[in-house]
Amino acid sequence: MNKRVAIIGAGPCGLSQLRAFQQAQAKGADIPELVCFERQSDWGGLWHYTWRTGLDEHGEPVHCSMYRYLWTNGPKECLEFGDYSFEEHFGKPIPSFPPYAVLNNYILGRAEKSDVRKYVRFNTAVRDIRYSEATGKFTVRSTDLNEQADQEEEFDHVIVAIGHFSVPNVPSFPGIDRFPGRVLHAHDFRDALEFKGKRLLIVGASYSAEDIALQNLKYGAASVTCTYRTGAMGFKWPEGIEELPLVTKFEGSTAHFGDGSTREFDAVILCTGYKHHFPFMEESLRLRTHNRLWPPGLYKGVVWMDNTKLSYLGMQDQYYTFSMFDAQAWYVRDVILGRIALPSREEMDKDAAGWQAREEALADPIQDIDYQTAYCKDLSAATDYDIDWDVQSDNFKHWEHHKEEDIATYRDHSHPSPVTGVQAPVHHTKWWAALDDTLETFMDTR
Repeated sequence: MNKRVAIIGAGPCGLSQLRAFQQAQAKGADIPELVCFERQSDWGGLWHYTWRTGLDEHGEPVHCSMYRYLWTNGPKECLEFGDYSFEEHFGKPIPSFPPYAVLNNYILGRAEKSDVRKYVRFNTAVRDIRYSEATGKFTVRSTDLNEQADQEEEFDHVIVAIGHFSVPNVPSFPGIDRFPGRVLHAHDFRDALEFKGKRLLIVGASYSAEDIALQNLKYGAASVTCTYRTGAMGFKWPEGIEELPLVTKFEGSTAHFGDGSTREFDAVILCTGYKHHFPFMEESLRLRTHNRLWPPGLYKGVVWMDNTKLSYLGMQDQYYTFSMFDAQAWYVRDVILGRIALPSREEMDKDAAGWQAREEALADPIQDIDYQTAYCKDLSAATDYDIDWDVQSDNFKHWEHHKEEDIATYRDHSHPSPVTGVQAPVHHTKWWAALDDTLETFMDTR
């Protein structure tokens, strides 16, 4: 095969794509020449933790949104790789809610085993991607950040796999420019100990707001107030966390809220989401969407319908993560290998419209889970990717119920693996009391 494929990003999505091609090659298939462009110095994407915020050592925007003391906020069994179980990696079953270091070790373990590092160009930033109707190829311009040298190359296919959790959405509020304390976006949050003893305001009502609120109280914040635009998260919060309607203005250290109440704060964290941001793509190739379960313009949620040689991975709002990225990557691989014949544009539009209509009728998280489960099944049915989606779906639903019961204790439960069927052991320490998030302490079974 003389095709060339550019993969943009070596985080979980990009690594899934590399693994998909490697698995096909291991089974005897000819695969294209693969070039994976990674702006960071190592792979892992958001899971490649750095203490840096703002700009990195090359003057590039920092990609990482990872913070210390992060534990997975969903069961590991809901993101397990279908072809590489946690049990295979660690040699034994482990609890369902590992900290960052454990999960990162697992992600990179499969990548190392796949022997795909040879395809990745690290410290290489993609600057511009254009498509020529005349040649039927993409031109990718990139910069070697170590040498500050640009290069242009042609590719037959482009797969954008940079995710959408690295470019913060930063709102403004009257008076916040004169707030005397620290103001930051969740993207720049690194250590809850920075806010020990402080009165903390968190703007937002989604997963990052939920977790950062808990993390800060767990590590000693004096109080945490979450302020919401549309609706409260409504969990059974531990003492010290409250929810109020959206902040309307700041006067010095005083915040005013939509219900007329006020509070004094020492710091503000904006957990206000991220943008789908692809400035390196020419305008006609650029995905435009907000965070939703069915992004527009993508057949099967991945193939760019205006130019089917281009694909985007991981652009959905996510219940499923790594296993869904795998299902997407396997599908894109088989399109490129000619194993899946794409239908006409009319048929693609009809299929996408059906999924979008189903999304718009969803009424609650359980329906959301069923929807994304059906999507993952639809993708994997067309390829040789295999995992028990029903077990993952059941795990998600139990996780949702546990969160509703008590947001501070859902991580103390265990779930069965969709790969091995083994029920995870219960962790040796309750999550609220587990202050050491190292791999060594988590794995210690003494």
